[in-house]
Amino acid sequence: MPNEIYHSFSDRKRAGKKSFAVLIDPDKVNDQTVAELIELSVSSKVDYFFVGGSLVVSNYLDQCLQLIKKSCSIPTVLFPGSPSQVSKYADALLYLSLISGRNAELLIGQHVVSAPMVKKSGLEVMSTGYMVVDGGAQTTVSYISNSSPLPSDKSEIAVCTALAGEMLGMKLIYMDAGSGAKNPISETMITKVAQSISVPLIVGGGIVDPEKAYLNCKAGADVIVVGNAIEKDSSLIREMAAAVHSVPALV
Repeated sequence: MPNEIYHSFSDRKRAGKKSFAVLIDPDKVNDQTVAELIELSVSSKVDYFFVGGSLVVSNYLDQCLQLIKKSCSIPTVLFPGSPSQVSKYADALLYLSLISGRNAELLIGQHVVSAPMVKKSGLEVMSTGYMVVDGGAQTTVSYISNSSPLPSDKSEIAVCTALAGEMLGMKLIYMDAGSGAKNPISETMITKVAQSISVPLIVGGGIVDPEKAYLNCKAGADVIVVGNAIEKDSSLIREMAAAVHSVPALV
């Protein structure tokens, strides 16, 4: 079915159902830890695996994805930090345009370079407006992108940025405070952005406990992404997933 993964995002949004995605960085896992994450995720009814990282210096991406696909039916979505992070073994690709920054390479430049490879991969491609929000510490994505994050207290800038992304045809908006952020994105900003756009809203970065995941969903996030906290304590998957899925559907 064409655009199957995107339809699952949009259908869940229309139904008012919140989704939980576990972020796996191939540089930080091995077969054993991936197997543990899969087991926990299946039993916790995790909705998606996001796979990727800002660097990915190892060669484990393909192997990681193949292990997931062999072991469960949870959809795998590439969350690439560079054009080289493309694998035919995933289900879909977040085709990220860094709309919060002013670095032309990450707005369109790297997409021009990667387009033939992405097309050849056969992956479902989901155009995604990627917005980095200041999380209180310089993150890898801010450093690598050579681009300043959106101010955490300027919700109006975030709203206008998300609106511009949607009007340019982005299918998803992804707001990220970055891996290891000291401060997660505020509920105020999430609410204002969610009320201004009609496409699914993904939120990640600095979410370290189930309560924050729950509050972000209540504020308007459609998909919660957690990686860093789970790397430190994989048992959080159960609590995070339960918190996200406990948010009442408001249609």
